[in-house]
Amino acid sequence: MNILVLNSGSSSVKYQMIDPQKKMTLAKGVVERIGMAGAMLTHKPHDREEIRLSGEILDHKVAIEYVLSILLSKNHGVIKDKSEIDAVGHRVVHGGEVFSQSVLISSEVIKEIARCMDYAPLHNPPNLKGIRATQALLPDAPQVCVFDTAFHQTMPDYAYMYGLPHVLYKRHGIRRYGFHGTSHFYISDRLAELCGRSLGELKVVTCHLGNGCSVAAIKQGKSIDTSMGFTPLEGLLMGTRSGDLDPAVVLHIMNKEELSMHEANTMLNKHSGIQGLSGLSSDMREIEEEYDENNRARLTHHVFCYRITKYIGAYAAAMGGLDAVVFTGGIGENSSLVRQNVLKNLDFLGITIDPLLNAADKKGERALHNDKSRVMIYVIPTNEELVIALDTMKIVKAAKN
Repeated sequence: MNILVLNSGSSSVKYQMIDPQKKMTLAKGVVERIGMAGAMLTHKPHDREEIRLSGEILDHKVAIEYVLSILLSKNHGVIKDKSEIDAVGHRVVHGGEVFSQSVLISSEVIKEIARCMDYAPLHNPPNLKGIRATQALLPDAPQVCVFDTAFHQTMPDYAYMYGLPHVLYKRHGIRRYGFHGTSHFYISDRLAELCGRSLGELKVVTCHLGNGCSVAAIKQGKSIDTSMGFTPLEGLLMGTRSGDLDPAVVLHIMNKEELSMHEANTMLNKHSGIQGLSGLSSDMREIEEEYDENNRARLTHHVFCYRITKYIGAYAAAMGGLDAVVFTGGIGENSSLVRQNVLKNLDFLGITIDPLLNAADKKGERALHNDKSRVMIYVIPTNEELVIALDTMKIVKAAKN
């Protein structure tokens, strides 16, 4: 079975063609700068060199037409006919409270995704554009939605409710939803395979650290808490997002700086976080290059790590213990300094990282704990696309039976 996995953003479409039965990526790529000058498709078949194509790509439908054309290409493709695409799996950021698992797309599902646009105005609208474009271009292929929020729907009410008038939850769905769900699910599930234990007996903190960052407490295979909230803005310090802060700070700044709602939203999401605090960059690699010489770079690094440390400690308490900490994402996988600084004050929990294993220039899945550590420490590269493909295959097969 061939599953086309699509992640439609505001000006991009990321894609992978996956054989989920073999857990093999046949081809992957991205269409960037949709609707802008210099639009580009980057495509990489699993057994050939990467290529780049430029063109006038005005909207998501044209972008997906480019994707289908390159997948069918004699020289660069991996299929000979559209009919070889057995199903399409779409990443959708926000499913609200309605969706606790992936679903086959129907008109009712599309209506619910549209209703969640207010919750994720930067993400759900382009997600929906990708779905509608694919329905038009591949009318015979079943389509499945896989939601970032679904995995966290197992959180208890005392973990997801805010201290606001309850009527706001009833009227507007104001609560913690959490994101990066497919990533947290994948790395916790993969951890169980690597350590040879049942996920149902483990208490795990998973740290997804990239431009967007979140931590999850996963007890017996279920998410019981996570750092992102009503939107992906809450929680850890991120590339350009502020993370946790006193809500009154926003009101104070809006008053003093005479900011509109739009301007305040832009400040919190686009000009804060690592970028805003350091004044240098949103890229942790550049912060670490300046770590020894630049006080603001060093401060930013310490703030970033300190918040993760606090969440790990809090989630260990919430779960009544801790068996493993897992790092993923561009920062989590590649920054030994982040991992070192996050874990250095957690020895009271029985966490002992091996400095040589942590500093080793290695890629891929690996353990970082030593023999004395009571808590396992792993780096596990995430594979959200494989989760989407596997869910899509399962749902399509179930629908046929």
